[in-house]
Parts: sequence; C-alpha cells; structure tokens
Amino acid sequence: MNRMIKRVVVLGGGTAGWITAGVLAAEHCGENACGLQVVLVESPDIPVIGVGEGTWPTMRNTLRKIGLSETQLFCECDASFKQGAKFCGWKTGKAEEFYYHPLMVPEGYGEVDLARGWQEEEVSASFADRVNFQSHLCERGLAPKLMTTPEYAAIANYAYHINAGKLGKLLARHCQEKLGVVHHRVKIDGVRSHNNGDIAALLREGGGEIPGDLFIDCSGSAARLIGQHFQVPFMSCINLLFNNRAVAVQVPYARENDPIASHTIGTAQKGGWIWDIGLPTRKGVGYVYSSAHIEDDAAYEALRVYLGQCLPAQQVNTLTYRQLTFEPGHRAKFWHKNCVAVGMAAGFVEPLEASALVLVEMAAAMISDDLPVDRAVMDTIAQRYNRRFEYRWAGIIDFLKLHYAISKRDDTTYWRDHTREATASERLQEWLQLWSRQPPCKYDFPLVEEVFASASWQYVLYGMGFKTQPRPTRHRAHNTEDYQKLITQNKNFARQCFSALPKNRELVEKIQRYGLQRV
Repeated sequence: MNRMIKRVVVLGGGTAGWITAGVLAAEHCGENACGLQVVLVESPDIPVIGVGEGTWPTMRNTLRKIGLSETQLFCECDASFKQGAKFCGWKTGKAEEFYYHPLMVPEGYGEVDLARGWQEEEVSASFADRVNFQSHLCERGLAPKLMTTPEYAAIANYAYHINAGKLGKLLARHCQEKLGVVHHRVKIDGVRSHNNGDIAALLREGGGEIPGDLFIDCSGSAARLIGQHFQVPFMSCINLLFNNRAVAVQVPYARENDPIASHTIGTAQKGGWIWDIGLPTRKGVGYVYSSAHIEDDAAYEALRVYLGQCLPAQQVNTLTYRQLTFEPGHRAKFWHKNCVAVGMAAGFVEPLEASALVLVEMAAAMISDDLPVDRAVMDTIAQRYNRRFEYRWAGIIDFLKLHYAISKRDDTTYWRDHTREATASERLQEWLQLWSRQPPCKYDFPLVEEVFASASWQYVLYGMGFKTQPRPTRHRAHNTEDYQKLITQNKNFARQCFSALPKNRELVEKIQRYGLQRV
C-alpha cells in the first residue's frame, strides 16, 4: 500500500532529536507548508549524554532556520565563540609546538597556490598563521565580531562552544511552543510493523501506540530502531581510529574573569588526546583514549596532571569525573525501509574536529530537503541518502586519521601504531602519496557539501609538517606576486581586527546583558 508521508516520528530527544524535529517542523509544518506533523518521543528516565560541546559554523544557519535567536543561545546555553581548533603536541610531542585549524578558508584559496607560496618562502610561521588571520585572533583571545554586528553575522567565521544539555532544553521548548512539534515523554517497549516490514507504530509501555509514516531514530548508541529492531549491522573502524574511551570533567575557572579561549584546544597525550573547551562559566575537559594502549588509571592520572597546570591539586582531586565508552564506527546503512538513523544511532567515531553535531545538521537538512511525498519513492530517496552518508563517514574517518597518520611521534605504541601505513585506509594512503607531489585540491573532494573541504586538509597536513613538492607551472612568477599581495592583505586586516575586536569573554558578557541586533 502506498502511504502519503504525513506524520514523522522522532525517537529520542537530546540535541540530535530536537535539531531534526526542529528543521522538519520549520520547513514543513507552517501555515503555507504541506501540513506535516512532527512528533518527538523520548523516555522520561534516559539521561542525555551531552559530552560534545563544540559545533561548526553550520550551526548558525541551522538555528536561524528554525527561528532561534542568537541572543537566546548566549543567555540560556552558556555559549561562547569558537573560531577553530589548536592542536598541541601532535607533530613530535614537544610541549611548545602547536598549529591551528581555523574555521575560515584563506583569502584567494583556489585562485593562488598558497601551499607553494608558503613552502617557497621557508618562513618560520605555520601555514595557517601565514595565509589566514584567524589563528592570530585565537591566540589573542578575540571574538569574531563586534557588539554592533547583527545576530549570526560575522567578521571572522565562527561556531560555538556550548552546554549541550542546555541547548537540548532550549530546542525542546522552542520546537513545542513555536514550531508545533508534538512531544511524548513515555517509554517505548516495542514496534508494530506493516506487512512489508516498515514500522507502523511505536508501542507505549503499558499500552497504546504512536503511529507514523517515517521514523527518525535518534535513540543514541542504543539505536533502538535501526539497530535493535532492524538489525542493520554496525561497521567498526577501530582498526583505523583506536580511541574507544573517554574520561570527562567539568572544570571551574581559577578566577571568575579568566579569558575564554576562542578555540578548542586538543593536546596530544601518550595514549590519546585531551580536549579543552571554554564556556563562560566553566570549561569542559576530557581525555579520549584507546583502552588497547593505555589503562584507565593512567588516563585519569594524565588528565589530573593536565588540570593541575591551572588548578591546585586539592581542587583537582575533588572534581567529578565521568567515564564513557564507545565503539568507533557507523551503521552499514542509515536509511532502511521507513527508518532513518541520525546522531549516535547512525554512528560515532571520536570528538576530534567536532564532527558529530555537523552530521546531525547535514542529516536533518537532507531528510527535510528530500522528504519523500509518499512511500512509493522512499526507497529511491533512501538509496541516495545512504550513498551520500557512506561517502561522508568515509571522509570523516580519513580526515581524523590524517591527524595521527602523519605524526612524527614514536614515543609510545599508540603513536607508532597510528603511523603504520596499514592502519590507514587505502584511499588515505593513495592521497598521501599524491599530496607528496601536489597539494590537495578541489578535484580530490568533488561534492559541494564536503564535510571537510581541501583547505581543511591543507591546514592539518602542513600544520603537521607534511611536505608537498611544488607543482610544475609556467606561471610561477605570477603566483609569487599574487601570493605576496594576499599575505600583505592578511597582515593588514589582522591588524585592523586586533584594534577593533573585543575579547571573547567581553563580547559574551555584553550579549548576555544587552542582546545582539536582530536581522
């Protein structure tokens, strides 16, 4: 029987569930829309994990799309500005070394061979520092905009650091009050199926059911629908990315007015790495590591040593530490019959480069944009969706692996194993061979909506000390001239920003007090 798609049921709250519900409701449930009904079902006693507090710049458009005020975000979700990631100790393990992955594509990228210009200069400045001004803003703790810059607009591209639990609550309230999402807080203990195997309804504990035409599985790592019900296999990638545990902690600032970092800090360790994310009221810190390479006790101790750099030992010992375990990987399929897995139900690798939430945003956007009219076209749309997300997951895994694969560290088995060629995918091995001859370019990444475009690969490659042979060209002199013009422009604009932009904490506090200008 061909059914019209009139009712979408999202199983699971948290950020993934409410973002998905919000995007669908904003685009399909308005007065002039098709009249879709969006229902979100969540258990009353399953806590939201909410570890990830880093987002991508895409979050600005997602929140604007569903009608949230950016001022609300800063006032209710402990948000601060994020302009990139700073990687410390990844190249050789030396304490003083670092490089940036900024959130901005360099000016002139794709028109001028920046990699060649930078390597021919043989300057001490890192690639990101030389071709992009944003790393300099981060080092100075500056915000990416002015108080007079309207909501969601930017002088320098930015994302957010955020309290994920508070964001989930804000989204839940907004989706129900402004977008008409129907909310059921109830336990689900089963599924009723149609004859063709599609899900017909979720069965409430104690009786009753919640019917739907399309079901979105946002039930986290439990994967109640895609995994438990449909038995879609999970594809582990622990042979490529070894991290499978984390210990996380919420850390107070030593002083109330301490600077808020304008970037995520990732510090390499013997068996993994430590993330450090600054919010206005606290920091979120954690050690993500491989249980095959380091014992839990050693990971806890390394984290305490890290925290002891800014807090007294007595305070470090009184903090509440939270242990997390996960299997890195993703489902073999993400859309099966009339069920789509989003968020951790679809997969998770590790928090490096904050890819989890951006995948939620991409999933919600594609489901909404390509929402099937009826069941007859759903399988075709599902195949297209699966192909796109198989490609995206493979790209994420390769990009994260790049951070480890080209390291020069050999001080522990963890790093020696990561740099063995056999622990990288065949595609990444081929790319590294190619990129030793020429820089990454747009032809390596053909999709318009790449998760990580070629500029990001260059930031990491050259930040880690990777060498690319210069590409033969008849226009070397022209490239050198244009490159130097861009470098001069970059320096001049950076100086303007240094004198005009406020500190991260200063702007956050002003937004909380006065609010940003609505567009």
